[in-house]
Amino acid sequence: MSAGLSFDGRVVLVTGAGGGLGRAYALAFAERGASVVVNDLGGDSKGHGKSSSAADKVVEEIRAKGGKAVANYDSVEAGEKLVQSALEAFGRIDIVINNAGILRDRSFARISDEDWDIIHRVHLKGSFLVTRAAWNHMKNQKFGRIIMTSSAAGIYGNFGQANYSAAKLGLLGLSNTLAIEGRKYNIHSNTIAPTAGSRLTQAIMPQDLVDAFKPEYVAPLVLWLCHERCQENGGLFEVGAGWIGKLRWERSLGSIVREKNHPMTPEAVQDKWEKICDFDNASKPRTIQESVSILNDVLSQIESEEVSMNPTSYTRSASSGFDPSKYVGQKLPTVVYNYTHLQPILYALGVGMTTKDPDHLKFVFEGSEAFCCLPTFGVIPAQASLWDGGLSSVPGLNSDFTKLLHGEQYLELYKPLPTSGLLTSESTIADILDKGSGALILLDVHTYCGKDLLCYNQFSLFIVGAGGFGGKRTSEKAKVTVNPPNRTPDAVLSDVTTVDQAALYRLSGDWNPLHIDPGFAALGGFQKPILHGLCSFGFAARHVLKHFANNDVTRFKAIKVRFVKPVFPGQTLQTEMWKEGNRIHVQTKVKETGEVAIAGAYVDLTSILDKPSAKDPIKASGLQSDLVFEEIGRRIKEVGNQLVKKVNAIFQWDITKGGETAAQWTIDLKNGSGEVYQGPAQGSADTTFTLSDQDFMEVVLGKINPQKAFFSGKLKVKGNIMLSQKLEMILKDYAKL
Repeated sequence: MSAGLSFDGRVVLVTGAGGGLGRAYALAFAERGASVVVNDLGGDSKGHGKSSSAADKVVEEIRAKGGKAVANYDSVEAGEKLVQSALEAFGRIDIVINNAGILRDRSFARISDEDWDIIHRVHLKGSFLVTRAAWNHMKNQKFGRIIMTSSAAGIYGNFGQANYSAAKLGLLGLSNTLAIEGRKYNIHSNTIAPTAGSRLTQAIMPQDLVDAFKPEYVAPLVLWLCHERCQENGGLFEVGAGWIGKLRWERSLGSIVREKNHPMTPEAVQDKWEKICDFDNASKPRTIQESVSILNDVLSQIESEEVSMNPTSYTRSASSGFDPSKYVGQKLPTVVYNYTHLQPILYALGVGMTTKDPDHLKFVFEGSEAFCCLPTFGVIPAQASLWDGGLSSVPGLNSDFTKLLHGEQYLELYKPLPTSGLLTSESTIADILDKGSGALILLDVHTYCGKDLLCYNQFSLFIVGAGGFGGKRTSEKAKVTVNPPNRTPDAVLSDVTTVDQAALYRLSGDWNPLHIDPGFAALGGFQKPILHGLCSFGFAARHVLKHFANNDVTRFKAIKVRFVKPVFPGQTLQTEMWKEGNRIHVQTKVKETGEVAIAGAYVDLTSILDKPSAKDPIKASGLQSDLVFEEIGRRIKEVGNQLVKKVNAIFQWDITKGGETAAQWTIDLKNGSGEVYQGPAQGSADTTFTLSDQDFMEVVLGKINPQKAFFSGKLKVKGNIMLSQKLEMILKDYAKL
């Protein structure tokens, strides 16, 4: 079960909150700590009359339960007054629920101007005015959540509700645009189409249905969409009776119905009508850029006179003769990659390594005794297979590679990568899948140093507009993504990318102008050049390596990611991590927008037999100190939560015997409820102590003062020395045998 959602400190304005859905929302928010403005004009379902009693009753209910609420009796057409009520009572406005509404149902021929206008004034203009009044306050505080209330009548149409349907679908368009404009300010706008018993539905639903469709079955969705943890933005949801479903647009592949230098005729439309309306292999555009991108393909095909009036689609059809089996299994020319220490250093800097962090020195300084390659450098020698002499050289595979999108990436290492050398990569087309709106090519690349296999990459490459050839949609050869656990991340690390991050990363060999040329980026529908997906990939991998493997590259086994949303240079990459055994689940978000950039990702770390994890049983090493650590571990189990709050640090002990490291122990008082385990710290240790088994026992028994042991050289400390003061408390209170 997920952790409870609290709205402590949040201020919510609910319009039309005197009954039905609005009342349910107001009560639910207040119950979870929000301060609520209960707005209701107090009129009837047709918009006649006015009364304060409806809002007052709900406020009384909230206050009787210990909640905070004030009433507002204004029409939503006075949007500024509603928001001012929130500011005067509670000092801010965080969430706006546009719920107020009335009905003036008439068949289309009988709708009067007044019936039309009042529905639009209350539903559409009212929601606009209230939201506009709150907008700048939300922008300034970098937080806002907005709910628009649409209807099944707006989505599908309904007899006798032309005025209502038009207004309700208008709210969806308004919400979608607010989602785009508000994204960079952490303002999210979503639309719901609820089915619930209320004064509006009593006239069109039998009473038993009104009773079954309780407003309380809608409110939980609204609360989730408005919580700071929820990153949904621009969504449309149908909800009722305890069921929730998300809607999206679907578009047929369509057909080109004209030729160059020929008029377009209605007869041509008639001839292609079946194909125009055929939803097999349909696409699902999510943005206006995705929607219009198809027209560039259409124009280029018409201009190049490649369109015949006989084919039934602008993409490859099953009858076009394209047979993926001709290409699956085909090997591409071998690619040679010759490099010196310069390339690994350049790559490390490209994925955010910096000399500000002492742990990074071994990745950016060739003179370091521990100089090594980041594991994800393994994609660099392999990526050459995508360019000249690679996929584009395959005879008959005539896809437009300027429309290539990098969908997913898998990398597995078999040996640490050398810091210089001559590598060869052998590539094979593992499979080609038909995704309708495009073709997905799985490219397997094995990279060798001499005869030794170093690493394996699988590139998942989506080519827009190359689908529709009747091929299969899935493959057992694909390395699949895995969703993270449904709990709070075990660790979160953030790094700000520089405005020149893409310019720096491209020097590692990805020369796509999309990442450097504003004009080229604009052609792709982006406001400015975007960061390479593999650059974000590198950031995520090194976050895992640092936190869970102490930057030990020998622990790195494999990584899989799915690229979801673009990142712009200068934005902050926030990596969320969940540890489950040797697998670290990963999700990367853009901190400024909350949007997920990398999803379904994981990093597999190797298990070290002589360095057990926290979950492994303790192995006896024959040292006296083993007994102490085992006892500390038992006692910390009882009070670990308290110690984590007090100490918030990870301590690693390197116990020596005869001048050699004989055992390693970790006291983790930072993660979870605290634990003690044999082996190195699973995350980066804040402080590492090195001393002999005998000296450790004398410190514990009080025969040697820790400060004297340090100054005499018997105790060596690395990391945050000041934390050793907190450790004294642990040894004093929990190490008594």
